[in-house]
Amino acid sequence: MAPSSKADKKAALDASAWMFNVVTSVGIIIVNKALMANYGFSFATTLTGLHFATTTLMTVVLRGLGYIQPSHLPIPELLKFVLFANFSIVGMNVSLMWNSVGFYQIAKLTMIPVSCLLEVVFDKIRYSRDTKLSIAIVLLGVVLCAQLLM
Repeated sequence: MAPSSKADKKAALDASAWMFNVVTSVGIIIVNKALMANYGFSFATTLTGLHFATTTLMTVVLRGLGYIQPSHLPIPELLKFVLFANFSIVGMNVSLMWNSVGFYQIAKLTMIPVSCLLEVVFDKIRYSRDTKLSIAIVLLGVVLCAQLLM
């Protein structure tokens, strides 16, 4: 049955976007690990460049089709974002190269509380009690999974 109301269509679009995000993220991880483990590809920075090039191409295509709208950031903020995004993805690719996919995923989960901590320290962001509780649950899960991997 097709969505009938505007809210139903929005919910279907949101669910589709989430599923696409999960499928492509998992796909990238599996392909990267196969390249590194099975074929000895040890150029994590090259993979990062390919990911950014592909993302740029897809952004241009989707913007041309009208699915996304352009946004503008001040140059200092844009440069800060580019710098940290590159370090983040290179670091994740190096972690994937040296570790199992399971450990990589657990390590990636720790990025959530670390990102929040950095926002609190550098941007003076304050989180609600519910958000702090959610972060604590993520950390508990990371600790439990790490114990299971040992």
